[in-house]
Formats: sequence, C-alpha cells, structure tokens
Amino acid sequence: MSEDVVIVGAGTAGLMLAHELALAGVRPVVLDRAERTAREAPALALNAGVVELLAQRGFMDVLRDRGNEFPAAQWAYLWLDPERLGDPHPFTFGIPQPMLDAHIREVLGKLGVEVRTGHEVVGLSQDADGAVVEVRTPDGRESVRCRYVVGCDGARGTVRELAGIEAPGEDHPFWGIYGEVEAELGGDLFEHLMPVLHPDGSSFVVSPSDPQALRVLMGEAPPPADGKLLMRVITGEFGVAPKDGDAPVTAEELRSRARVITGADTDMGETKWLARWGYSVRQAAEYRKGRVFLAGDAAHHHFPLGGVALSTGLDDAVNLGWKLAAELNGWAPDGLLDTYHEERHPVGERACRSTEAQVFLMHRLREAEPLRDLLGELMELEDVNEYFVKLGGGLDARYAMLPGVSAEDSPHRLMGTRLPDFPLDTATGPTNVARLLYSGRGVLLDLSDGALPAGAAAGWTDRVDVVTARPAEGIDAGVVLLRPDGRVAWADSRPSDVSGLRTALETWFGAPRDVK
Repeated sequence: MSEDVVIVGAGTAGLMLAHELALAGVRPVVLDRAERTAREAPALALNAGVVELLAQRGFMDVLRDRGNEFPAAQWAYLWLDPERLGDPHPFTFGIPQPMLDAHIREVLGKLGVEVRTGHEVVGLSQDADGAVVEVRTPDGRESVRCRYVVGCDGARGTVRELAGIEAPGEDHPFWGIYGEVEAELGGDLFEHLMPVLHPDGSSFVVSPSDPQALRVLMGEAPPPADGKLLMRVITGEFGVAPKDGDAPVTAEELRSRARVITGADTDMGETKWLARWGYSVRQAAEYRKGRVFLAGDAAHHHFPLGGVALSTGLDDAVNLGWKLAAELNGWAPDGLLDTYHEERHPVGERACRSTEAQVFLMHRLREAEPLRDLLGELMELEDVNEYFVKLGGGLDARYAMLPGVSAEDSPHRLMGTRLPDFPLDTATGPTNVARLLYSGRGVLLDLSDGALPAGAAAGWTDRVDVVTARPAEGIDAGVVLLRPDGRVAWADSRPSDVSGLRTALETWFGAPRDVK
C-alpha cells in the first residue's frame, strides 16, 4: 500500500503540516522515533506570528483559556511595545509547547490522522514517482512507499542527511542548560525571574513552567497548599563548552553554572529534569530535493530567541501543506511546489541572520552597550518599533505574488503579506479574517459594495470561498484574494477590472473548471 505523504517528526511543525494536509482531504502518516516531552518542546510562550497562524485555523478558540496573553515583545532583550502597531496583530501568548502539541494531536485524531511513535527512519530512496522510507518499528523493519516525504525531524534529523541535502553553517562553543525544578515560593530562585544579561552575555533565567504558576506569580491565583511552584531554569554561556556535551546534566552542574554566571549560590529546589542546549546556525541549501521536503528545524536552525524558530517552522508547515494538497488533489498549477523553497528559504535565512545580529548585541554586552543604547532610543520611534516588533514576532515576511514581479513592486501594498485579523461585517453577521480561513481553503473577499462583477471566481469555487462583506476599515482594497495560508495573492482598489484577479487565481489556484 502506498501513502500520499509521510511526515517524519511529530514536533509542532510536523503536526501542523499534518493538520494542513488533513484539512484538504489528504491523510498523511506521521512517524517519530519516540514520544516528545518538554525536553524536545521547551517553548513556554508563542510569539505573535505563531498566534496568528493558530488563530486562522481555530486553534486559539480553545487555547486562549489555557494560557496567558501579555502585550510584550523584545529583540535582543531590548523591549518593544506591540500595542503601538497600527494593524490588529495578536500579542505574545504564554502556554507550554507540549500543551500546544497535545491540542493539535487531539484535532488530528478527529481528522483521522495517525501518529506512529516508536518508528525510526533509517533509510530513504526516491524515484520519479515517489519515495520509499525504511522504518525501524517495534515489530521490525518495514518499507513505506509514498508520493512525498517531509522531514520535520529537527536540526539533527535523518531525512536531510539521507536525502543528501547540505546544511552549511557553524557550531559555536556554548554551555547551555535548561530544565524544570520545583521550588518554594519566595526562595532566592525567584530573584531571577526577570531576564538579566551579564557583562559577557551569559544569562541565568527563571520562569514559570505552566500557566497556573504564572497566575500565582502575577497574583491572579492563590499559591498551592505546599507553597511550591514548577519553574523552568535556563543557563547560557557564550565561548565555553562542557568537557562532555553528551553527559547527563546533574543538579550540581546546574548550581555550579548558575554560580559562575551570577556570582552567588542559588537554592534550586528539587530538580525534575535537566537537559543541554547549544548554539549552532545552519540552513539547508535546498528545502526540496525531488520528492523530499524539509520544514522547521530540519530546514533552519539558529539561536533560540523570541520564539522565531517556532514561528518560522509553523509558517513552513502552513506554506507547504496546502501546496502539497493541491498537487495531490489534482489542481495545482505548474511549479506550485517549487514556490515552497522560493518563498520559505529567504525567510529562514533572514531568521538566522536576525538571531545572529541579536547574539552580537548580547555577547560581550559591555562592548555592545553603546549600540544597544542607540537602538533603544531608535525603538521609541513608531516605525522602528513596528519594524522590530514584526521582525522579532515573525510577522514581517512578504512574498512575490505575480510572475516576474518582486514583492516590493507588487501593485498593492497588501500583496504577499498575511492579512491582519480585521473584523468584518457580512450579511450573516459579524466575523473576522481569521475565521474565513478555518477550512484551509482560498478566500475571495469581496468588499467592493457591488462593484465586483458577479461570477468573477466562478471557475474556482471548488477551492476558493467567496465571501461578501461591507467595506472594512484598515483594508484599503475592494477585493482581496487570500491563499489558504492567509497570504494576499491579489488586492485591488478597482474591483470592476477582474483581469488581474483572474491572473492571480490561475497563478495560485490553477486552471478554472468548466462552468455551465
């Protein structure tokens, strides 16, 4: 039996890709060698870009009551004000990454998607018609034939290596520890709640490990009966490395490194688990090689700052998912799958360069202080604040939407961007942009007040929903065509002329079907 798509890696990016495919009627098989825990999914907060992507699939309707929103943003630990943005973008949202993954897996189960753990990929080959994945399973070795393979198996994953895709970059000396401890509220551990960069750029950071602990610290919930909270501890030191980077981390090593960084002993409480993290910057030279694709950390890996790794990985998944589904469902225009690398590789490269710039401003903090002071002054300016909020929050990517026309030369400023979640007023009642994208289909948003000719998208209604709404404040266009990933494929203030709209429909949604 042949599968349509095999996704290797059941992390957040792999799960999100599986969801995108399932929305379009494609049932992928997801493989992972082991169940994932907080060690493999350590994020405690989602940046604005992640929240925006989750909102346009309806995930935030459930998750919003399980976490905490806070209007804060930073770039290189220079603080920004996201409340000053002109367009409606979400704020950072505090929720443990395993809780997010669990919810996506719950939805996948309802969509009939199988996640197979204990399945390790050990071989890969491909031909013109598909690929064969060799898998070591609890019942022995088996071969899985499929049409496409997507490696979402992380920075050290096997798919990239087995496919022969190079990933140039650099590994830097770094001593990093992260883990969870249970500590008594009011102990000296809680003196390190605010991120502090020391003169050499090293840091010791403590933060609540779950939303309930955060509420306690914010005074919104009473302390637990035993007075103890589960806390995340993180140390990071540039320019040094442990003698054995594969050795298990001990509680004594954590205390010792915290002492080196802060100059004082800290009562860590009871250690629950500890792990290592490092500092490397690598990007795959190709995001596609024949029938094999890469997404998430398997495609790009950099210093973890501001949740950009997660937002970039989820954007990979949402970008690739609908394109693979279009190919498998038979309506993809020529070259659609190639646009995955064309659009996402520059974004991954920018994420790597942005985080490298932040490290430059954090490592050897004393030398960087004059530049940090100047940047802090500039960030008080509205345009500069907006620039860095979007850069740090994964909100600044823009794609070229027309053949031969760069994103900057697009005929409308919205084209290539993800349309913000503006409120909309339709004949059936109020809604918003994100809700129009819950189904994972394209959307033609008619805001023309009757100027758009009837049947302008008649040949594409099997893959594009047509929604009529009253002209919306903030959307300076009478017609907006959205791809399934929420990107604006076409926007026009003169909706009576449909020639550009039809070109965009054919470019992204293929040939129209016959309409009788």
